[in-house]
Amino acid sequence: QGRLVESGGGLVDPGESLRLSCTPRRFTLDYYVIGWFRQAPGKEREGVSAISSSDGTTYYLDSVKGRFTISIDKAKNTVFLQMNSLKPEDTAVYYCAAGPDTLGWRKATILPLSAFGSWGQGTQVTVSS
Repeated sequence: QGRLVESGGGLVDPGESLRLSCTPRRFTLDYYVIGWFRQAPGKEREGVSAISSSDGTTYYLDSVKGRFTISIDKAKNTVFLQMNSLKPEDTAVYYCAAGPDTLGWRKATILPLSAFGSWGQGTQVTVSS
């Protein structure tokens, strides 16, 4: 598995939107689950959202449900995370990750880091007025 490349982070006011993109460098997304994690200063990395490239099954952290939408464009080999109604508590470094699309992550109530073996370098999202 190769590395993943994220883009789309930035500084926005509360209530605004951002769209993050994730593209693998050396492999296609077929048969993978792609996840977005975030880590704020002094906090543990947490799973925000994930999507299966096989059947489109998705996962969302409770605090982002209704605000964030994950999608996959197979023609572009890219996964997007549309983040609307951003809040200051969404401020973090956001990481894209990929792993084999097994049952493990589908049954989890909290997206497990251990299910993902390839990671990007992260992109900073800051929500502040």
